[in-house]
Amino acid sequence: MSECLQTLHDYGLRAIGIGERLLPRTDFTLCDQFVLIGSGLIWNIYFGALALFFGFFLANALAVARSSRHAWLRKPSEWFIFLFRGSPLFIQFFVAYEALVQLPRAGIDIFGMTVQTSWMTRAWAGALFVLILNTAAYSAEIFYGALRNLPKGELEAADAYGMTGWTRFRRISWPTAMRLAWPAYTNEAIFLFHATTLVFFSSFPAFQQKGDSLYYASYFADKTFNPFVAYPIVAGYFILLTLCLISLFGVVNRRLNRHLPGPVRKIRYRPNLFR
Repeated sequence: MSECLQTLHDYGLRAIGIGERLLPRTDFTLCDQFVLIGSGLIWNIYFGALALFFGFFLANALAVARSSRHAWLRKPSEWFIFLFRGSPLFIQFFVAYEALVQLPRAGIDIFGMTVQTSWMTRAWAGALFVLILNTAAYSAEIFYGALRNLPKGELEAADAYGMTGWTRFRRISWPTAMRLAWPAYTNEAIFLFHATTLVFFSSFPAFQQKGDSLYYASYFADKTFNPFVAYPIVAGYFILLTLCLISLFGVVNRRLNRHLPGPVRKIRYRPNLFR
């Protein structure tokens, strides 16, 4: 127990640069693997939480734009959603990395200033940027579908009360759309956190061995020649993370449906076989 506590003290926050700088080389214990992989999970949570936060607002803007009658708003939104939903996330990582590397070399100027994108070629920034765009496209399609299927009775009631424009959208359309879209959006949030493991395989490098959970799992698998310990630990951590997400989104779902009579059905995770 004391050795595990020491390992937790030495490597518990190593993924963010706190603790021992060097990774253990030999005599790997189960505690070492649990602690270091759990440390790397901090980055997966970082990618997922920030991408979900910024992607949520971008997705709402895209959904509203796609619902617009004006082609100059609707068409760019449709193209954006089609592009990121139609191409694999893994390819998006590679294309974004190459573009960010090539921009400074090409001498791209904006208002007379050369674009500097070297900081975006790191995983903490570049990979996060791609995840934001990707989840925004999928979430926008979910929100757009909800906006297209608003109950006519609620809209007619809003019209009867004299609500128009922004007032009707803020008080009726948007809350109802969120209530309808939330179960599907919960699945998208879970898919997004699972997709953060692809950052390890993308071109975006980790900084000073400060990698995610899969980075450390791969390290232990390579050193021990036994992938049947490290990778199940990663899976276990993500199962716990999924349960936390379901609980958190369930609280929001009950909040959104608090005005409805009767008990609100809980969100259950029913993964799709194909995305």
